[in-house]
Amino acid sequence: MILIMDIGNTNIKTAVFEGRDLVKSWRISTNTSYTSDEYGILMTNMFRQAGLSMGEVSGIMISSVVPSINFTIEHMCHDYLRLAPHFVGPGLKTGINILYENPKELGSDRICNAVAAYSLYGSPCIFIDFGTATSFGVISGNGNFLGGCILTGVRLAREAVVTGTSKLPHFELNLPDKVIGRSTITNLQSGLLYGYVGQVNYLVERMKQEMGESRVAVVATGGFASQIAGQSDAIEYVDALLTLKGVRMIYEKNYQ
Repeated sequence: MILIMDIGNTNIKTAVFEGRDLVKSWRISTNTSYTSDEYGILMTNMFRQAGLSMGEVSGIMISSVVPSINFTIEHMCHDYLRLAPHFVGPGLKTGINILYENPKELGSDRICNAVAAYSLYGSPCIFIDFGTATSFGVISGNGNFLGGCILTGVRLAREAVVTGTSKLPHFELNLPDKVIGRSTITNLQSGLLYGYVGQVNYLVERMKQEMGESRVAVVATGGFASQIAGQSDAIEYVDALLTLKGVRMIYEKNYQ
């Protein structure tokens, strides 16, 4: 079995694969104050509850956009799984050509999303990751990663509007039935969430124009992917495990 981890600013998504088959996946909070033992205990309990043995893990691959936690997670892997993890980074084979001006600036999660989107949904394609930040990536018809754009994530946008104003209340991120709300809460909800749908639709259409393509596969992942995709005609596929699948694919290309 292969242990795969995607360390984001808000959550750590973890999965175990047997070959290409998903065995089990989990999601825990990213907490830079945790020790390696605390993460090790969490990992031990997750494996135990799933009826899995940590001793059966033969390899570990990690994508991380939180450098400050990498040392802790690496020690957890050494102490609790007796394995040295591999990290997604420069120099690894990905199967795609990255046309970023400085490829080293590209986040490992976006590299993994690009690899999985290209492999699973073909090209040309656009992937959208609704994480702490919402990131778009574009892959050309011949498999080149062209670039993309990044905007504030849904939860960050909510916190900004609440903390940056004196009277607007905290609100749940539930999609109201109508854009025209009749309370402050529904005004905030519709403005933020339907506004995100509008951003997605516009950005995808603009990207297609710049690519010179009319038929482009669009796949979404991340916490709000299903909610936004349900209102957006621009999103064709939702794949909650897109990043983890990409991490697994990079492991296969380099260590199997």
